[in-house]
Amino acid sequence: MQFGIFDQNDSGPYPLSEQYEKRLALIEFYDRAGFRTYHMSEHHSTPLNLTPSPSVFLAAATQRTRRIRLGALVYVLPTHHPLRLAEEICMLDHLSAGRIEIGIGRGASPHELDYFGVDHEQAQAMYVEAYQVIMQALTRDEVDFAGKHFGYKNVPIDLKPAQLPHPPLWYAVPVPEGAAWPAQNRINIVCGGPIPRVREISDRYRAEWAAAGNAREQLPLLGINRFVVCADTDREAMELGRRAWPHFYKSFMKLWNLHGTQPRYARIPDDFEAVVKNGGGIVGSPGTISEQVSRMAGEAGANYFISQFSFGDLTQQEVLHSAGIFAREVLPLSRERMAQAV
Repeated sequence: MQFGIFDQNDSGPYPLSEQYEKRLALIEFYDRAGFRTYHMSEHHSTPLNLTPSPSVFLAAATQRTRRIRLGALVYVLPTHHPLRLAEEICMLDHLSAGRIEIGIGRGASPHELDYFGVDHEQAQAMYVEAYQVIMQALTRDEVDFAGKHFGYKNVPIDLKPAQLPHPPLWYAVPVPEGAAWPAQNRINIVCGGPIPRVREISDRYRAEWAAAGNAREQLPLLGINRFVVCADTDREAMELGRRAWPHFYKSFMKLWNLHGTQPRYARIPDDFEAVVKNGGGIVGSPGTISEQVSRMAGEAGANYFISQFSFGDLTQQEVLHSAGIFAREVLPLSRERMAQAV
């Protein structure tokens, strides 16, 4: 079991410049504490994400950290020029001394795609083509590609990533049948949603991995992403989550409410107690948090647990206290198990 961070960088209690600085300081803490990777989302025209350019924010994070890996989860490929994004990935990989991870996807919100002039009905096809172009750019000296949405002829490529042939890849999987392609291509995955569905996804991934003739001990990371609030008591943790959730929920739902629609996969309750009851969040004191994390990861069949500590109007101090408890109570167990396995 390894542990990472997911961050929407949604609207919080601070002015924007201050939020950026505090978030970078928080990533420095994650780095010192020993979390594996800081993953960030990409969203546009919404308070759900105030860092809509992952590459720009990650470039700053590369200069404030030394060990933690960094990456977008995910780059919304239909909104990017694939050659330009490949160049940015290479730059980031060198700026970070080989610590970049690449999350790829088509985008969860049709409204954000529409704002960018992207027909959301074409997003899947654009995503597939953009991925192929990016992989050529990262691994070859020349890009030659002829598709419906992208076309390039004899484009010379001089920039290569620090991690060869390319940095590790990530893909968000919402349904079990979506696990086949990443398993066949050795791509790490992350899952949200109910625990039984995550288990179906992780089981399908393992089955596809084995069917491809891959060794069990080389299994990529199968991540589960959850909101996490730690405090000195279980009651205080629940109160913090209950207070912060309405602010986050308002940001999450803004575009959906504006257009009178609902998310297709990532639906969330409007109150925090329901989030916890449904398994979408974990709250706890130092005495209970490690047991909850271990149990949930085991039920989900995950080998990577991703915590979202920052959301809504939680203050910097509240998040640092929460993440600090998690680091003290949970991360050492991971290091002990890894040492025993060597």
